[in-house]
Amino acid sequence: MKDSFVIPMNGLTPGRTEFRRKVGKEFFESFDNAEILDSDVDVLITVEKSNRYIGVDVDLKGHVTVSCDRCLEDLDLPVEASPKFSVKFGASPSEEDLMEGDREIIMLPDSNTDLDLGQIVYDFINISLPLVRVHADGGCNPEALKYLNGRNEGKTEGSDSPFASLKGLFDGK
Repeated sequence: MKDSFVIPMNGLTPGRTEFRRKVGKEFFESFDNAEILDSDVDVLITVEKSNRYIGVDVDLKGHVTVSCDRCLEDLDLPVEASPKFSVKFGASPSEEDLMEGDREIIMLPDSNTDLDLGQIVYDFINISLPLVRVHADGGCNPEALKYLNGRNEGKTEGSDSPFASLKGLFDGK
């Protein structure tokens, strides 16, 4: 699945070339990612080649399904990112060569003829997700929220807490 994001650099004709790919659950499984339960992300890769310049624009748009951090039910989250890269061949870049305008630089050895964007697509999908993944207010499973709020049926509030005996320790003293 990762192999579907390999772009042959030597086979590209000058001008613009577009590659369309879909990212599904299998893509994340190939990276051993168990957090993303399902995925439907469209990936458009536009490569522009002229003389010594190769520009790569990647547009990611779709959604992924993860577990809600609060209730553990499935949660669909939108994914949208548009990273832009310039490809250069040769040795490692110097510090000032790491960015070219608004584009990051991808360095490939002179002997390498393929650009693998699989890891880049994976990384940008993951960093586009929020750190806290919860449903909007009212969207969580109400049964799970009962347990989180300490309102279990048949139990008094806080009676099952190991700190219940400390309640009122400093009141009035």
